Amino acid sequence: MSLTDALMRRRSVRQFTDVPLERTQLGQLCWAAQGLTDPARGRRTAPSAGVLYPLELYVVTPAGVEHYLPSRHALVPHLSGDVRAALRDAALHQEPLGHASACFVIAAVVERSAVKYGARAERYCFLEAGHVAQNILLQATALDLGALPIGAFDDDRVAAVLKLPPGQRVLYLIPVGHPVP
Repeated sequence: MSLTDALMRRRSVRQFTDVPLERTQLGQLCWAAQGLTDPARGRRTAPSAGVLYPLELYVVTPAGVEHYLPSRHALVPHLSGDVRAALRDAALHQEPLGHASACFVIAAVVERSAVKYGARAERYCFLEAGHVAQNILLQATALDLGALPIGAFDDDRVAAVLKLPPGQRVLYLIPVGHPVP
């Protein structure tokens, strides 16, 4: 699918089937979000102010929560068990989070950028999260999947549900799955 076609077809999807995503689909979505495009120099699919890459990507599925490591193009276990209902509740009871096959969580370690950019670091993290989110949304469309960007949630509750390390701030939730026809 061309980029033009993906842009034309991208829509917010709020209803998903129970069909799980394949590991290859999860991997492709992670790569689109934060994958390496120049391994020798550590460059990724989304731009990052100062090439500091302050974002962390997590994937929530019925099996648990995994953390994406771009350097290895690998999802590593972070938390076991289905936390989708708790995630939905922490996100103002938005139903797509409880039913999607996967939810991509974009978190930031603002301090990584603050070393170079001081008070502007937070702004740059928000901008970068937008780039990453759009990559996920367009990749989902190209894979004939549905996705929904969600910014309304209780930051602290979501971080607690996901048991994120201190210093990581949740910026975006993106449920992805097979859309209901």
